[in-house]
Amino acid sequence: MNYLSWNQHAITDFSPKAVNEMYEKGYVFTRLGRGVMQQTRSVRVDLSKFALSSENRRILKKVPNVSLQSTKVPIVDYSYPLGKLAKDFYDTKFGPGIMSAQKIKEMLTDPSKSNFNCLLKFAPADRSTTHGYTICYENESLLHYSYPFYDLKESSKDMGLGMMIRAIEWAKAEGKKFVYLGSLQRPSDTYKLQFEGLEWFDGGPNGTGAWKTDFEEAKKILSKPTL
Repeated sequence: MNYLSWNQHAITDFSPKAVNEMYEKGYVFTRLGRGVMQQTRSVRVDLSKFALSSENRRILKKVPNVSLQSTKVPIVDYSYPLGKLAKDFYDTKFGPGIMSAQKIKEMLTDPSKSNFNCLLKFAPADRSTTHGYTICYENESLLHYSYPFYDLKESSKDMGLGMMIRAIEWAKAEGKKFVYLGSLQRPSDTYKLQFEGLEWFDGGPNGTGAWKTDFEEAKKILSKPTL
């Protein structure tokens, strides 16, 4: 699974202001190494304009009683089953070799190599078990919802989208300005266009670009056989 990127840059200033400026230019944190960011067709939700749509509500009914808990990264209770859950998820959804248990461990436990500082856990209201996780970057202004995974056998088929909606709701309640949802690069990514307040970054090799809200233009780009 190749990731769409036009430019790559390694930052050394990790202050929220510096990071926010990079995200504003279409860059997002990656798992390639500490400070490594790539400019992509980033997609984000302007939370000042977000409200649940009827379709969002329909999805949430498919994942009832799922609550969200935020945990700071690095975590102290990492165990191999967590990494295996992620590996099995990515093997099944995207093919072998996309994600390793070791990389998950690195992102969750080694701040010298990881850009991510937040783990979202999705569980039933009684918290008897945890069905899903998302590895994220967050600061006061933004949440980058970046590496989700969940138990494919035990979860609803709508779990992935339900987790995303819950995270957007949580970020808005926390007073953040934006939720970043990765990139638009494949036809299957059109599901990200359903959110109120959504914008996508139209950049390019020269590093310039603008945030757009024309969903029909985005759909035409995604329908092309090559990026």
